[in-house]
Amino acid sequence: MSKYVFKLPDLGEGTVEAEIINWRVKPGDTVAEDDVVVEMMTEKAAVEVPSPVAGRVVSTSGAPGDTVPVGSELIVFETQPAAGAAAQASSTLAALAPVAPLAAMAAPTPRAAAAGNGAGALQITAESARDVRVATSPAIRRRAHEAGIDLKQVAGSGPNGRIVAQDLEAYVARRGQPPTPLRTGPKVVPALARPAEPRSIPSGATEEIKVIGLRRLIAQRMSEAKRNIPHFAYVEEVDVTELESLRRHLNDKLPQGTPSLTYLPFLGLALVRVLKDFPQCNAHYDAERGVIVRYRAVHLGIATQTPDGLKVPVVHDAQGRTLFELAAEMRRVSEAARTNKAKREELTGSTITITSLGKLGGIVSTPIINAPEVAIIGVNRALERPVVVEGAIAIRRTMNLSSSFDHRFVDGYEAAAMIQALKECLEHPATIFIAT
Repeated sequence: MSKYVFKLPDLGEGTVEAEIINWRVKPGDTVAEDDVVVEMMTEKAAVEVPSPVAGRVVSTSGAPGDTVPVGSELIVFETQPAAGAAAQASSTLAALAPVAPLAAMAAPTPRAAAAGNGAGALQITAESARDVRVATSPAIRRRAHEAGIDLKQVAGSGPNGRIVAQDLEAYVARRGQPPTPLRTGPKVVPALARPAEPRSIPSGATEEIKVIGLRRLIAQRMSEAKRNIPHFAYVEEVDVTELESLRRHLNDKLPQGTPSLTYLPFLGLALVRVLKDFPQCNAHYDAERGVIVRYRAVHLGIATQTPDGLKVPVVHDAQGRTLFELAAEMRRVSEAARTNKAKREELTGSTITITSLGKLGGIVSTPIINAPEVAIIGVNRALERPVVVEGAIAIRRTMNLSSSFDHRFVDGYEAAAMIQALKECLEHPATIFIAT
């Protein structure tokens, strides 16, 4: 037996360190090659780091929440002597792996590279890289092994030639052989996981939860935005009675099973319309260069609550979409964010953000600006209430818009004027669709 020290590889895009989120193994565990051993997070992405070798875990370095520099010792394995050289090559390749989108939890994929230019330098070509380890997931590797399939014969359609499930299924279909299903053993419930007997909790009991990973990143960015941006808040009541009538009419015409329209796509289209007259609100502040960057295109950020915390997936080029296209894209990117399937470009590049608490919307909120943007629009709960219309009491459906602006670059008058223009569009929804 020999020991193999696995060091944290470069996870891409100039990463110099990564935070440990969760260890999947502990000393004494036996792992197979490509088994995920640890979840890490960089400033750009969350990734699952696979084991480069098969063997027994001797030790791990760092606890969840610790930041580990690239190149430092991460985990030590006890392996068969022959596994060392192949593992070293795999580690070299892993250092060149692309980074997964933020919170996407995609394992880094090895790719072919060449290292060194001098005499005697190690040369790794595309073909030799494929011989070292085929890029795919542990589950697909296991299915292929049980079906007697050599993965080197399977063409990968994923990033950098990575083999995905469809590639294996297509290869099996061509061979006329059904793939062997992944074996699953009986579920073992540890004693500690069984329901505990009811017991009283001491009045002074506390629970400490370490702030790590995406939650730490969210806290950091929220603090920076609130500390560095002087927020100007503006709240306006909107009569959405006509908008609600239009929304219900359009929903009644939808094919059965089609998701219903919410207020958000109407708000998105109305924003596209009014931002033409208020370009200062559809902008970024580049603090390093000291300039305001105004955008002609409207890239809508959709604040989305996920199991991992708040994320802001983006609907790019909202100005070129119809109402139903905008609604479908809002649903798609929000669901991708919730299920950790959003691509990097779907989580970056917004120029103005919409946030909504849905049925929990309350009366007023004070949303925090999604820096480097300069404006955010919040949607509160819509409800019917008695109001005075032309001297008579009527039941109308009303909703508040709670907005925040970067007061360094958006004056109070301009902010109020923009929200008033938005209010007019929503109260007379036909104007949203009139070309100008």
